[in-house]
Amino acid sequence: MKESQRALLRRRGLHLSRDLGQNFLTESQTAERLVAAAGVRRGDSVIEVGVGLGALTRALTEQGASVVGIEIDSGLVRALREEEGLLPAGVELLHADALDLDWPGLIGRLPAPVRVVANLPYSAATPLLRTLLDYRDRLADWSVMVQQELAARIVARPGGSDYGSLAALHALTVDVDRVLDLGPGQFFPAPRVHSSFLRVWPRATPLLEASELVWVERVLRTAFSQRRKTLLNALRSGGLGDGYSRDRIEAAIRQSGIDPRVRAEGLDPRQLLQLARALREPAALSAALD
Repeated sequence: MKESQRALLRRRGLHLSRDLGQNFLTESQTAERLVAAAGVRRGDSVIEVGVGLGALTRALTEQGASVVGIEIDSGLVRALREEEGLLPAGVELLHADALDLDWPGLIGRLPAPVRVVANLPYSAATPLLRTLLDYRDRLADWSVMVQQELAARIVARPGGSDYGSLAALHALTVDVDRVLDLGPGQFFPAPRVHSSFLRVWPRATPLLEASELVWVERVLRTAFSQRRKTLLNALRSGGLGDGYSRDRIEAAIRQSGIDPRVRAEGLDPRQLLQLARALREPAALSAALD
């Protein structure tokens, strides 16, 4: 980190928090590489989560993007607003928690295309990535820095130890490119882990309807909740809800052309989607007959 930035933190009495996942980019050249990898162009509307000390923000504005920055730390917000030259002119800075943000309202008032580019706070990366899936039809894409371990879980393929509900849900809704990896030395304070920069964009041909997402996610989480168990036993004990007896679950598995003895990690996302649909259809039929 540049000494001027260290001095700024000391002068303002700011102490970075690991609980908030505050690991800031330190090199302007790295920020420029990330913006280029994100495909940001002049005139794009960009939502940046976790402004920090503005390294990525400056690179975005230099590329010609209109930036709305989200920062949860009140001390940093004051510094960004008060320290001359820290926040580029024209940037809209919101003091907010991205997990509580009115995403539809924010996206709706920005000129398209709207993108998210962020060095995500590690502590909130997983729920934020899930939130972005809800708005995939309203965003051009999102390019985010996350822990390397989380990136591996998102791009994992069937059969691997990292493959789980997160990878399957992303495969069904978006395409993901793991663009580059960065070591701890690119951040301050240096994290104990390596990081990966992901670019994510909506699938050109969606595999599931928006109305299916919540149910499919529930089935995926249940199927992977007890990885050592067979698919049938994991679904039985995972709590899909009233009315999901062993016979009903087994019938849905067989209807999907799946061996009940297989484990969820051995199934590709399309097979899991087919199973989720088979499990849901009888429920709709039962409700109609009651």
